[in-house]
Amino acid sequence: KPEATPSNNNEHETPADLLRKISVSRKESGTHVDTVVTTIDGQRYDTKELDNDPDFSETAEWAFPIFQISRKYPKTILSRLTYNIFQQAELFRIFKVSPIKFFNFFHALEKGYWEIPYHNRIHAADVLHGCYYLSVHPVRPQFGVVKSPDSLLPAPLPLAASIMSQMSTLELMALFTAAAMHDYDHPGRTNAFLVTVEDKKAILYNDRSVLENHHAAESWKLLNRPENHFIENLDPAEMKRFRYLVLEYILATDLKQHFEIIMTFNDRLADMDLQVESDRLLVGKLLIKMADINSPTKPYGLHRQWTDRICEEFYEQGDDERKRGLAITPYMDRGDAQVAKLQDSFIAHVVSPLAQAMHESGLLPILPGLETSELMINMQHNHRKWKEEIEVETANYEPTTCNGGGVNGVIEEESASTSDSPDPRRDSPSLDSELSQVPFTICCSIAEEEYL
Repeated sequence: KPEATPSNNNEHETPADLLRKISVSRKESGTHVDTVVTTIDGQRYDTKELDNDPDFSETAEWAFPIFQISRKYPKTILSRLTYNIFQQAELFRIFKVSPIKFFNFFHALEKGYWEIPYHNRIHAADVLHGCYYLSVHPVRPQFGVVKSPDSLLPAPLPLAASIMSQMSTLELMALFTAAAMHDYDHPGRTNAFLVTVEDKKAILYNDRSVLENHHAAESWKLLNRPENHFIENLDPAEMKRFRYLVLEYILATDLKQHFEIIMTFNDRLADMDLQVESDRLLVGKLLIKMADINSPTKPYGLHRQWTDRICEEFYEQGDDERKRGLAITPYMDRGDAQVAKLQDSFIAHVVSPLAQAMHESGLLPILPGLETSELMINMQHNHRKWKEEIEVETANYEPTTCNGGGVNGVIEEESASTSDSPDPRRDSPSLDSELSQVPFTICCSIAEEEYL
């Protein structure tokens, strides 16, 4: 049966301390997989080298250099990161996971991501990393905190503990697996586009959460192949629960559920209890959603690079719409780029409501030395940058463009100084898979109608 993950109730422990503690525990329990694994398609993995790979030493950092590492491992970034995270969480030992079936599945999974600008295996790895970061660091959930009517004193602060320590290991493995699977076989087109052109996937799923249903169904088929079935040691009840959780997490990434999930969480907040399975599921949905649209909460260099990537993918859809004689979706016309307005709207109406809900409920980590979460600090900074760019554009009557043009000198200078890669515009998540699922004009109208 799954064992509880090591808890971390010491609020002064650094991420390095936590990872060192987990690593020591793992090695002492004899779970080091000292083997060379070759997948069914010939990809070789040396697990001893993977366990000591310095490129993954910053996995617990929010500014994890995802693009830098993906350039070194362009075909295996997702499988390598998944292995690293599974090892840190001791999932190989707890569930007796077969290394060969594990690598067969996750390498086949990453091969199924298209070579497109945004919704590729790098994005999947970035979402997985976001889920890990949000679950491994200590937080102070403000659940059901009620001040006594007979006392003027504030309620005592809850003890700091990682969400990882509150979830069962089965829930944790489901969350990480769902993050890796969540955009499998994404074609680089939005749900609305697929419905409009009557794509066979839209027909199959009755125009509802078309891509999310497709990602979940096709990646689950891949997992069920005998050579890929790394969850084979789960008992029937665990298998059923694992499948339910994976599907729930993936389907939660549909932006059409965005505000419903936030409102459900806010309504449930006063009575929420992480000892209750349904409440842990709701928190898990928030984690994967935050990880999926995390770009505006990353350092500006990373955020700008993800912005350029989503813009290019949007423009490719706009080009396709033009060829088909369709109306071009707002913000997808490369001849009329409005990047700053797009990001301003996306941050204000989509990212900020989710980030604020998580921050106010104590679900965003606040690392030692900071007064608030670095996600909130980055989001406010990036939002301010886009607003400043809008002001410059308005004054100069010149629209900004993605990938090679029209950005004012201030942004270019900062972008060059804040990125870990030679080209700062190529390192950072901005709009996520959820973004591309629904045009931003629709997102904004939903936000104003249902949330604001």
